[in-house]
Amino acid sequence: MGKKRLTSLVLASTMVFLAACSVNMGESTESKKPEATKSGAVEATGPKKVVFWHAMGGANTKVVDQLVADYNASQNKIKVEAVYQGSYDDLLSKLKASMGTNEGPSVVQMYEIGSRFMIDSKAITPMQNFIDADKWDLSQLEPNIAGYYTLGGKLYSMPFNTSNPVLYYNKDLFKAAGLDPAKPPKTFEELKTAADAITKSGKATGANFAIYGWFMEQLFANQGSEYVNNGNGRTALATQSLVNTEPGVKVLTWWKDLIDTKAANNLGRKTDDSKKAFSAGQVGMILESTAALKGLVDSASGKFEVGTSFLPKPTDAKEGGVIVGGASLWIMNNRPDDEQKSTWDFIKFLTTPKEQAYWHVNTGYFPITKKAYDEDIVKENLKKFPQFQTAIDQLHQTKLNTATQGAVMGVFPEARQIVEGAIEEVLNNKKSPKDALDAAEKEITSKIQTYNKTVK
Repeated sequence: MGKKRLTSLVLASTMVFLAACSVNMGESTESKKPEATKSGAVEATGPKKVVFWHAMGGANTKVVDQLVADYNASQNKIKVEAVYQGSYDDLLSKLKASMGTNEGPSVVQMYEIGSRFMIDSKAITPMQNFIDADKWDLSQLEPNIAGYYTLGGKLYSMPFNTSNPVLYYNKDLFKAAGLDPAKPPKTFEELKTAADAITKSGKATGANFAIYGWFMEQLFANQGSEYVNNGNGRTALATQSLVNTEPGVKVLTWWKDLIDTKAANNLGRKTDDSKKAFSAGQVGMILESTAALKGLVDSASGKFEVGTSFLPKPTDAKEGGVIVGGASLWIMNNRPDDEQKSTWDFIKFLTTPKEQAYWHVNTGYFPITKKAYDEDIVKENLKKFPQFQTAIDQLHQTKLNTATQGAVMGVFPEARQIVEGAIEEVLNNKKSPKDALDAAEKEITSKIQTYNKTVK
């Protein structure tokens, strides 16, 4: 693809995609396969520079910097420079501005809902090219993690920071309400019963779920249901949202009933507000990312015991599971071949069990490499935070299919925001679940179709 056409694509798709960027959360090288390279074996007159753009802020910035320092110290032919670019949305904006120039990164971290855009941009070299050329063993990755970033049997990017949602509950409030803390709720119906009991105990509100579109996506997958058509956008480009189908109506009907009966409360969209209420003992149950586990357990220390359980689903739901969230690493194809090979060498280093173990223990994200669980620091961490076993079991028990791989669409950030608006309308008694989701489906479908015209 020529620069003129690439620029046109980026500008056109930006009009659709970039409008959503307030949510939380050249020539294509598709046919070219780089030559294999052994670790550190990149010919160069001096250290080859690799620029790594990422969005890991706060304490996680130090963890990323340490991984990079470890790699740079492990060999002398490649030097990686990590550059924090702000939030995921900030990073995406800066990446788009760099496309068609030589000012961009060698490798970029992109949140999972940006995957369709990254592929459609034709600005990346699929990770599968390097894997095939190097005969790298793909089976060392967790299949339910790699599955999200795999389309048409091709791994497009390397998973990096990975999480999924679990149900966190206050074991002390369970006991006070006459509930068995060893038997957390597994279904919508059981959760309603438990939440009612906690609220009626007078010690706290039963539950709180932040108005976060990611939770709706997860609750679809946990019912074995797809979020968009065409195999969740995996057998062909998605052309229609399915958010208004029965699984979505079930979720919102259940959620609204929890609010209406005071079994749950509504604290708005900020997940931080939900976590704070849980840590203060004000609510008995919340949905939250596995990446929040250490923080929630630490904040409850000395006050109450935190329990974890699988994401709930309706009693009559089809077999389903959870979708991985987080982000992955993409190699940009406008960089010289030797720089791309050097970038691949760095990525291989990040996937080693030792580095994945360090990453997991210090951030709370899943290791993407199966053998990382054999590392002593991971075993010790699991003894300290046994609640994480729930997350591991939930990930491993998820059967990989188009529903649990997750949806892919070019306007995902905006779609997530639209769904959050629909949830608010329902919880605030402005629309029925079906009416709110019908309107959301119509709006999302229109935006998907507009986006699709920019990439054909």
